[in-house]
Amino acid sequence: MKTELDEINRNIYDIKNKDDYDFKIKKGLTREIIEEISRQKNDPEWMRDFRLKALETYNKLEMPTWGPDLSELNMDDIATYVRPKTKMTGNWEDVPEDIKNTFDKLGIPEAEKKSLAGVGAQYDSEVVYHSMKNELLAQGVIYTDMETAVREYPDIVQQHFMKCVPVTDHKFVALHGAVWSGGSFVYVPKNVKVEIPLQSYFRLNSPESGQFEHTLIIVDEGASLHFIEGCSAPKYNKVNLHAGCVELYVKDGAYLRYSTIENWSKNMLNLNTKKAIIGKNAQVDWVSGSFGSKISMLYPMSILNGEGARTEYTGISFAGKGQNLDTGFKVVHNSRNTSSLVNSKSISKNGGIATYRALVRINENAKGSKCNVSCESLMLDDISRSDTIPVNDVRTDEVEFSHEAKIGKISDKSIFYLMSRGLSEEDAKAMIVRGFADPISKELPVEYAAEMNNLINLELEGSIG
Repeated sequence: MKTELDEINRNIYDIKNKDDYDFKIKKGLTREIIEEISRQKNDPEWMRDFRLKALETYNKLEMPTWGPDLSELNMDDIATYVRPKTKMTGNWEDVPEDIKNTFDKLGIPEAEKKSLAGVGAQYDSEVVYHSMKNELLAQGVIYTDMETAVREYPDIVQQHFMKCVPVTDHKFVALHGAVWSGGSFVYVPKNVKVEIPLQSYFRLNSPESGQFEHTLIIVDEGASLHFIEGCSAPKYNKVNLHAGCVELYVKDGAYLRYSTIENWSKNMLNLNTKKAIIGKNAQVDWVSGSFGSKISMLYPMSILNGEGARTEYTGISFAGKGQNLDTGFKVVHNSRNTSSLVNSKSISKNGGIATYRALVRINENAKGSKCNVSCESLMLDDISRSDTIPVNDVRTDEVEFSHEAKIGKISDKSIFYLMSRGLSEEDAKAMIVRGFADPISKELPVEYAAEMNNLINLELEGSIG
């Protein structure tokens, strides 16, 4: 039985606009380049100093060698700041036609009308569009781009900026601290329930460049929020780099759901860092889909600091030809009666490599805590690879902990059975894969579940025979 499937047809995601910009920093990473970025962005002095110290840290730290090979990344070939030919606007009609058409085709304005309370759209290094419903403004919710937040809410930003994810964490966080641009800032006041999701969408258009958006979300005591992040980029022959950073502060009794569909092109190195600090009886749920990129190294992290804090991670990755997706989850239990639930799935085909890499640490003072980890991998052929690399560090006996891992090929018997009921081989495989991914898509809002299923269909698209 033939099991080869054609490679992805990325259709709308590969729209390319002319590389037409207002300003593009020269390639490389020097003190002069960082100072120029800071000047272009009109940084306050504290941010300029922060960037320069982050650059010093970057130069001292070693490249990670424990994961995928990053040797093709040469920062001398990457432009770290590209400003599009537009200012940020709250009116969609004011966005330049070529940029607007790209977001129109990706469905962003339509999603905003139907199902979102606020939207931010970033193109290359800057947010080009931002809006929020008036009722949220009346409740005191702040949702804006990071540059505006640095200027208008300096005390809150300085108190939190890169405190959850310090620049010393690893080399690419230090890089981010030096060259960050764009991203979202959200503050939800005490006891405010944001019933409709907020969304930011990040689009990288310029070749041989990087995107380094910073997302900072603070959900105050008793408040709740669902935040959605989408990303895509067209394919180029040269390496592009994404090294964003997400910092989530979820205070006592608060709730945050953070959903991401990442669909970078297959020349992208996706070296993103996401972390949440979670208070007493608070909860963070992560829902993550990783589809594009040549290499991904992405391990969202929850730090359960408050008694009764909870976190859930639901994630899926799909690695095709030439892709090495090294993804997973990290959780640290720092207090009593905390709980974590991890459900990870990966699919690999045509020689793709899917790795689940994880850390669970339950510290001595986290008595009464519970952790359940389940990771499943599905390989669609004989040449793909799937690895599970968990680190479980449990420092007290008074816990409930379980880890279950399952790796397998797509079943010829299942395909044969479905074909005997009239399905083609291709449709049979697609049904099995969609069923495997169904628990993840159920966790997403309807529009984003549809996008995820569309991406799975694109990965499986092609004729057999």
